[in-house]
Amino acid sequence: MSHDFDPTVLREYDIRGIIGETLSPDDARAIGRTFGSMLREAGGSRVAVGYDGRVSSPILEHALVEGLTAAGCDAVRVGMGPTPMLYYAEASDDKIDGGIQITGSHNPANYNGFKMVFQGRPFFGADIQELGRRSAAGEWADGRGEVETRDVMDAYIAKMVDALVDIDGTALAKLRVGWDAGNGAAGPALEQLVERLPGEHHLLFTEVDGNFPNHHPDPTVEANLEDLRTLVAEKSLDFGIAFDGDGDRIGAIDGQGRVIWGDQLLMIYAEDLLARRGDSPVIIADVKASRALYDHVAACGGKPLMWKTGHSLIKSKMKETGSPLAGEMSGHVFFADEYYGFDDALYAGVRLLAASARLGKSVTDLRSAMPDMINTPEMRFQVDESRKFAAIEEVKERLKDSPDEVDGTDGVRVTNDDGWWLLRASNTQDVLVARAESETQAGLTRLMAQIDEQLALSGLERGESVGH
Repeated sequence: MSHDFDPTVLREYDIRGIIGETLSPDDARAIGRTFGSMLREAGGSRVAVGYDGRVSSPILEHALVEGLTAAGCDAVRVGMGPTPMLYYAEASDDKIDGGIQITGSHNPANYNGFKMVFQGRPFFGADIQELGRRSAAGEWADGRGEVETRDVMDAYIAKMVDALVDIDGTALAKLRVGWDAGNGAAGPALEQLVERLPGEHHLLFTEVDGNFPNHHPDPTVEANLEDLRTLVAEKSLDFGIAFDGDGDRIGAIDGQGRVIWGDQLLMIYAEDLLARRGDSPVIIADVKASRALYDHVAACGGKPLMWKTGHSLIKSKMKETGSPLAGEMSGHVFFADEYYGFDDALYAGVRLLAASARLGKSVTDLRSAMPDMINTPEMRFQVDESRKFAAIEEVKERLKDSPDEVDGTDGVRVTNDDGWWLLRASNTQDVLVARAESETQAGLTRLMAQIDEQLALSGLERGESVGH
């Protein structure tokens, strides 16, 4: 007995594919069997299992549990909910050794996949490749695990509400907030959460529907925030919060309808956190984040650290540095301050309420205080898989004697008097990612010309930007 996966589904940070084409219940069963075997070898035996609201998720969950128990692991089924609820189930119970969430995240409705935690750490990269190798070789343990069903929703929500315990209730009670669940898996948890929050709350699209009938649940795409923007404007709300399909990425707008991007949210969270701490902790952001964020963290007394893009990579770096807070442009925000260090958009929403109340400033005022930078969206363009990493190395080599500041943490980020530009290879697709930021339009134009020059020297061109 063995199982071969379609090579496209074993990705850097998770396993993801198209139902009926590259992903099936047989794959789910093999993932459970192999993950369970690896966990048992490492001394673990209990795995929490959750799933999102996609049409295909329940059948994949059933097959996954079959695989886990066939490897001799016990499965703790926590049911449908956001990915961070599964993370909570794993992190809050020291008798649980691993966790798997079935989710297609922000991908189209016909996708699905698996996000995994192994003995408290992200399971990614080489782990996923090893899972594929062992599955193909049939290196599986045998056993008969038990299955239990556990409701963790109440405890999960209670833990989130704890973030508000020490805050002046008067300030919180004045807040008026809009929320958009995008018909994703966070909807039911959001409904229960706002019942326990002070203030006035208005909800959109909390009914779980794996076909996403209202808009696609990716809050990093501005068009998907239009319904929330309308709600905030019509009801004159203080701000609005949106979630992706599985509730681990946050999007936000202020009371004027301006988008608060991932790095700008992190500026608010960092200001709140650093004002309460006497030390100077490391605050981590990915290489796509604005220079304004790194400057703001330093000005507030923290130690800014630029790190590689990817939620698994950021979580690992947080553990290594003891960082209490990290975030990505993509809307993943990680709180290890009074929380567990995983990315949870619902908790990040609660912490935005907390920050506004504690700092005594509206979210709109906090957004208005940020410097007006001119930046590009994230540009992605197709490059042959065999060329993408090589091209980045060529750029690094050419710039090694550059008078500009060149950072090679993740791709190439070049800083000069005009601002900065970034060129990096995606870990999950055959694309290069580019971004640039300046204080002036002329500066941005010059930065883009530098990107184009480096691409041309490697025989590439920016061309049309492609989607996620």
